Amino acid sequence: MSSHHIVRDDQEPALIIANGAACSNELLGQLLEWSPLVIVLDSAIERVLELGIKVDVLLGDFDYGFDPEYYRNLQFPLEIVYTPDQEKTDLEKAFDYLIEKGHKAVNVVWATGRRADHTIVNMTNIVRFQNKLKIVILDDYSKIFQLPKRYEKWYPKGFPISLIPVGTVNGVTSTNLDYLLHDETLTMGYRTGSSNHVAQDGIVIIEHKEGDLLMMECFD
Repeated sequence: MSSHHIVRDDQEPALIIANGAACSNELLGQLLEWSPLVIVLDSAIERVLELGIKVDVLLGDFDYGFDPEYYRNLQFPLEIVYTPDQEKTDLEKAFDYLIEKGHKAVNVVWATGRRADHTIVNMTNIVRFQNKLKIVILDDYSKIFQLPKRYEKWYPKGFPISLIPVGTVNGVTSTNLDYLLHDETLTMGYRTGSSNHVAQDGIVIIEHKEGDLLMMECFD
């Protein structure tokens, strides 16, 4: 696994490597290629070092006897960020760090799989930070991000798409999907827009009037 390249500030998203299920080396390599900053959460550092990745920031609460200075010697220069706040997850604290440093966007890997509670919290945190940081969570099966009030993108016929409301989302309308929505309401736990597909090669349009709507581009 090659180390990442430095690119111009504000041109590319940072990368956070969490501690969920690992993604493929191919996906990780693509993200590393253009990431100006790589942050690793403390619990994942050993797994990351095994892949030969150059890390810029090691962040966490460093509990259970974790010695961050050991990794400073292995990854010099390495910024160590101690975040003892137990009211937030390490991933939330990594988002806070990026916002404080002026970053506008971040890709996140290893944030799904393993524990379901961690996966759900990580996904919904996209909404919590929406006004300060553009967050995209990726794994080998999906790309998850928040939709603006109007979203347009070209997709091939049959591409799997899921719309996941965080809370209640009103006025959802779609075009060029197999199951169309017409000014409808989606509510987590009651009705979602999961397992839809693109009807024909072309532009998909998804609009909503109120609420927070996540898109999952799925890769079966």
